[in-house]
Amino acid sequence: MHVDPLISRSAPAMAFLIVAESLFMIKEHDFDFKDALSSLGIMLGRIPIAAFANGFTVFLFTILFHYRFFNIPEIYFLPWVICFFADDFSFYWFHRASHTVRFLWASHQVHHSSEKFTFAAAIRVPWTAEVTGNFLFWCWIPLIGIKPEIILYTKSAGVLYQFWMHTETIVKLPKWFEAFFNTPSHHRVHHGSNVEYLDKNNGGTLIIWDKLFGTFQQETFTPTYGLTDHFKSFNPITIVFHEWRKIFLDLKKTKKIKDKVCYLIKPPGWSHDGSTKTSKQLQMELKKNNDIRA
Repeated sequence: MHVDPLISRSAPAMAFLIVAESLFMIKEHDFDFKDALSSLGIMLGRIPIAAFANGFTVFLFTILFHYRFFNIPEIYFLPWVICFFADDFSFYWFHRASHTVRFLWASHQVHHSSEKFTFAAAIRVPWTAEVTGNFLFWCWIPLIGIKPEIILYTKSAGVLYQFWMHTETIVKLPKWFEAFFNTPSHHRVHHGSNVEYLDKNNGGTLIIWDKLFGTFQQETFTPTYGLTDHFKSFNPITIVFHEWRKIFLDLKKTKKIKDKVCYLIKPPGWSHDGSTKTSKQLQMELKKNNDIRA
């Protein structure tokens, strides 16, 4: 068992921000107690899983580090700087894949399930992320010579950075900051269920990966939060296993092995009979309709 020291030490500060924002929202008559309570329930259910998951990750990275290809000289903060960019790059591709591979989305959709964009929603962390292999996206980092403890602390710092982005109280930050870093504005787009916003802004700390790889979208209107299937529940267990249940039902629709595999690895919305559509298909339709109107 391994408890993340950086996250555990930061828990009081995160709790303070959640309470402060909640009080502000109560004053503005925009607070959803049931939604916040379900977020808390999901987070509490994640704690024991995270302890074992972190222990497994440290163990795996330690083994991989033993077989590293390089020895990075510990000159000043060089290993930390390399790890920062390596971690953020890995997070981008993990996050992007979590929106385009359905069995990864089955875990990640938990984080998008709230129809509120708040600090409380930030603590909706999947229970099944390790089962779907999220740690595999980081396995190359110890192989290039980064120590496991540096990777763990860098990953934790990234999680803490992403926490503060889940708010509507911060509208825009200075242009230079918005240009390079992920911000509440960029992340609101990511949580939007609007067709234009689907699968956009997958970055962690930096937004430059989205700009480099074509997934960046500026916030041009207020997003509608939540899932595209309009699923709504305040039961943590129901939320956590919502997409897994949908996958199970879809697998029963076809007898073809190929179709069953596609229901697992194709993007969410893919169907063997075309009865549902992926975000890319929906965006192409929207673009076509807009071109016709123009």
